[in-house]
Amino acid sequence: MIWKTAEYSGWGRALKVTGEIARPERRAELLALPAAPAFGLRRSYGDAATNGEGRAIDMTRLDRLLAFDPASGLLEAEAGVRIGDLAALFAPKGWLPAVMPGTGFATIGGCIAQDVHGKNHHNAGSFAQHVTRLTLLQHGELVEVAAGTPLFRATAGGLGQTGVIVSATLQMRPCNGAAMMVTERRAENWDEHLALLDASTATYTVGWIDGTAKGASLGRGIVEEAESSAGLVKDHVPAATVPMNAPHFALSAPVVRAFNALYYRRVPARGRTTVKAVGAFFFPLDKILEWNRLYGRRGFHQFQCVVPLSSAPALRAMLAEIAESGLCSPLAVLKRMGPGRAGYLSFPMEGYTLAIDFPNRDAARALIRRLEGRTVEAGGRLYFAKDSLAEGSPVRAMYPELGEWREEVLRADPNGDLITDLVRRLGLRSAA
Repeated sequence: MIWKTAEYSGWGRALKVTGEIARPERRAELLALPAAPAFGLRRSYGDAATNGEGRAIDMTRLDRLLAFDPASGLLEAEAGVRIGDLAALFAPKGWLPAVMPGTGFATIGGCIAQDVHGKNHHNAGSFAQHVTRLTLLQHGELVEVAAGTPLFRATAGGLGQTGVIVSATLQMRPCNGAAMMVTERRAENWDEHLALLDASTATYTVGWIDGTAKGASLGRGIVEEAESSAGLVKDHVPAATVPMNAPHFALSAPVVRAFNALYYRRVPARGRTTVKAVGAFFFPLDKILEWNRLYGRRGFHQFQCVVPLSSAPALRAMLAEIAESGLCSPLAVLKRMGPGRAGYLSFPMEGYTLAIDFPNRDAARALIRRLEGRTVEAGGRLYFAKDSLAEGSPVRAMYPELGEWREEVLRADPNGDLITDLVRRLGLRSAA
């Protein structure tokens, strides 16, 4: 296997590293490699998938479907398979991945390593709760891991520290077809936004929030509810590509305010119901390839936290500070989460989660650090898949099962061969 030196980063492009990367195409090639952290399409925003102090393994060519039982919906697939490809292939057959993140370019291995959540977390829980079995590469050997075991719980959301995820068996979820019946309604302010999320009984629910709105309009946005539907709807394909880094003024405060106002008003005051393709609903940004270039060559950071239901006022105060800063982008999401989580370091807790992108500027980094402090005070936690700026001690305190995770990781990787930049930055494997 040839190791090639390359510069690479997470999706946010703010933290770039240079290192040697191997890209095996077969299991035999993977088994022959020395131990190193693995990554997929690097859709984590920060440094969860980078290793600036050593080598890394690109798993994207290990992307084969191994077995499917149409009676039970059990699917065995390699770690490099993309979630969007599964949705496109199986929705016409009456099945969907039980949980899907906001991009179809996430791989199965990445979804397990971050135990991702989707627009149905309030009723379906996290991704790895629907994984019945997985295969890890540890010390040159393949190890089968059953759901619910300590090793499984350390792997789900465990940032790739227990071994290289080679394949997994997923319990797919029945669906009515390859279309989505989507109802959109305006929320005029924060209280109405939360009320719509709380009252929703839909299978899939998500809120877009206007991070620029202030005063009486603070928290306004659009709440989408959806159910799978029969019918033939042409799925969206990438309609455009951002060919180069955008200039710094492309997402300036006046531009973002104007865009958000138009986006809010695109939904009539009475609301509306439309039929969308599966990909168009679950992965709306995927229709613009390389959209992260809109933030320019310096990249961007995302802040995502979840706070308990009782801490909703604290989350409102965070949003007010964001609105006053004039730094946010149009990409802002508010969701209500349930309690479902599969791993010791899984992000979800029952509460509200807010995710907002910011350009990589000094003022934005300072704002994010203040928001992280507010999250600690609110009893919430940060999402490793999005983080690129946090410091170790506060984050470690957010995850009460960190000790159990650390014990399993020490057994699985005693020499620290799998440590990534995020794990190193936050000191997650240190007992201090």
